[in-house]
Amino acid sequence: MSQPEQHSFQAEIQQLLSIVIHSLYTDREVFVRELVSNAADACEKFRFLQSSGQTPAAEGEIPPGIQLKTDAEAGTVTITDTGIGMTREELVQNLGTIAHSGTKAFLKALAENQKPDTKLIGQFGVGFYSAFMVSKLVTVYSRSHVEGATGWKWTSDGGQGYAIEPAADLPRGTRIVLELKDDAKNFAEGSELKRILHRYSNFVTFPLELDGERVNTVGAIWARSKNEVKEEEYQAFYEYVAHDSEPPRYRLHFTADAPLAIQALLFVPSKNHEMPGMGRGEPEVHLYCRKVLIEAKPKALFPEWLRFLRGVVDSEDLPLNVSRERMQDSDLLKKLNKALTNRFLKFLGEEAEKDAAAYDSFYSEHHRFLKEGILSEWEHQAALSKLMRFASSATEAGKTTSLAAYVSRMPEGQKEIYFLLAPDRAAAESSPYFEVFRAKKYEVLIVEEPIDEFVLDRLREFDGKKITSAEKADLTVEANPEGALSDEDAGLLAAWFKLTLGEGVKDVRASKRLVDSPVVVVESDQFMTGSMRRTLKMMGRESMMGQETPPDLELNPRHPVIVRLNTLRQTDADLAGLVVHQLLDQARLAAGRLEDPRAMLDRLSKLLSKVVGA
Repeated sequence: MSQPEQHSFQAEIQQLLSIVIHSLYTDREVFVRELVSNAADACEKFRFLQSSGQTPAAEGEIPPGIQLKTDAEAGTVTITDTGIGMTREELVQNLGTIAHSGTKAFLKALAENQKPDTKLIGQFGVGFYSAFMVSKLVTVYSRSHVEGATGWKWTSDGGQGYAIEPAADLPRGTRIVLELKDDAKNFAEGSELKRILHRYSNFVTFPLELDGERVNTVGAIWARSKNEVKEEEYQAFYEYVAHDSEPPRYRLHFTADAPLAIQALLFVPSKNHEMPGMGRGEPEVHLYCRKVLIEAKPKALFPEWLRFLRGVVDSEDLPLNVSRERMQDSDLLKKLNKALTNRFLKFLGEEAEKDAAAYDSFYSEHHRFLKEGILSEWEHQAALSKLMRFASSATEAGKTTSLAAYVSRMPEGQKEIYFLLAPDRAAAESSPYFEVFRAKKYEVLIVEEPIDEFVLDRLREFDGKKITSAEKADLTVEANPEGALSDEDAGLLAAWFKLTLGEGVKDVRASKRLVDSPVVVVESDQFMTGSMRRTLKMMGRESMMGQETPPDLELNPRHPVIVRLNTLRQTDADLAGLVVHQLLDQARLAAGRLEDPRAMLDRLSKLLSKVVGA
């Protein structure tokens, strides 16, 4: 038998191999992805040539596929494909030269012959050398599809060069045998290799077997037309990517051409799995390139507030770095992020129009994420504002409305959108801040969660209409009726209130918006409401409030208690003083600004004693 031919690697082989083995990849397990991807490329090349009649008829009896075998005792992994195979010259050219990609050469040949492209993975020609990260010896057996081709054996320990010699009785395709290093023997365990295959290569097009068992049982249905995919296939895929047995709330399956050619399949879970107090969840949309995982849960693919999404995004022309572990063009990734986000928000808007009840169900589970989007960035605020839903004084109990619907119902003369934070509808409608709206028949959005107030404050306006808290509304009711205090008497009484209350209030004035309540406190800071201040205190964010100042107090000149006080202050100043302090504390209590009610309760006892003559 003839001796194997000995070949030296090109001059820079040692440096490049060192880079591949020690620096290029962040995780050694990606050698599985690279070798399986190369095998899938070889199968794709054969399928293309076969479909165009460029392969011998006999070769068609062996379908393209990929098999992996482990031998834990021997410490080996074998990867076999029934793809296009290689001649001696191709072995020397493709495996003997770092960064010489057979795939790139194949694509170049196709382009020169003006033939259709194929779905090939390899781009850089270094993936094969990832095998040396875990192997002390790599042996490649290969026979080309070309009629009359013979088999060849290529061997290297990753050192100075490689040996090549004839190999008889080889089937078409390539078999790679990895003799693992001592610290990489775990890769010869079937369970470990199965985990890696599921992570990176579960969606390769061709049958993928590990120790005789089919691995890729779930197909890459995102790459098919949605008209061809059955509901049970969507459900099986969702269960695989989301680990959720309940059907998803929504599904978005689409393709786009810009800024990249992308295919995406996104799901919205029926339930919000991010529990309060348990921390934020991770992104759950995975990035693929030609059905091979590039990055699991990439943080920059979608904005963080869309982390409830599940699914995949795939692109055939991602500008990857040489290790194929991340995108190389950060600006393009930002454009991809924007395009994907815009498409999903458009989809939500369409679903809201198509089935309002189903959208309300989605919103009740996932509204906090959309609100987080408004609070965290400005770019998508306009689209997100159209997706907001709130209870309203104009809707039935339990029903919500959009900002657009609110605007459509605004009567002539109303200039702003008004909202009021309250525990529930009944509390809102009994609030002194609501009285002027009832009188003017203006609709008020009733927001029950503190975050809603910050959301609406961040939006500032919608459809050209300013969004204003009911506490800050500059509205007036009709002129004071008969029996009410005159403007002069109301002004004098307000001055006496201020003198009596001292530093407890910043200012006192006659109210032009109260109807049924005697007094109301109003936040003196024009940029802060009382409810906002309460929320920030609860969150421990007092530093965001600035310097706290006493509230303003507005008194109702038509209310019997206020009218009687104007006389009482002249006949019984002590009793009138108690009533004034009690009115302030009651107003502070209604506004959520009374932190310690003990003084108010003591004063109430004194007032009751005077009433009953005790």
